[in-house]
Amino acid sequence: MSVVIKKEAYRARYHEPTNPYHIALRYGLERLFYFLRQQHAEQYTTHIVVEQRGKVEDNELELEFYRVCDGDNYDKQKLPFNLVFADKQSHSTGLQLADLIARPIGLKTLKPEQPNRAFTIIEEKLYKNGKNSAVGYG
Repeated sequence: MSVVIKKEAYRARYHEPTNPYHIALRYGLERLFYFLRQQHAEQYTTHIVVEQRGKVEDNELELEFYRVCDGDNYDKQKLPFNLVFADKQSHSTGLQLADLIARPIGLKTLKPEQPNRAFTIIEEKLYKNGKNSAVGYG
């Protein structure tokens, strides 16, 4: 599963756009919940680890995270997630892996016709929520 937002196109489309990171967070959390529900694991708490970006950005992200988890989401239900901030210096293996996967997905979105061997390798492993495309193009 991935969430990609083309910020320039998004801002051009809406008169007063919401923070694109918040939109991506919302979509990502909703899709993760759908995945957990398909696995019959939605009753367990899932810890979401994010890399710290700065005090203001982290506070905004945390507020939006708990707003979405408290029911401000598509299904209007509580989501069983807990937010964990990781310092860049922690060298988290999970965050490093996320970075390695995010780049090919981003390149596929920005330059879909360009050969992208890394994306070809990971594409079949991405959760697609029953859809044909693993990458959002909007």
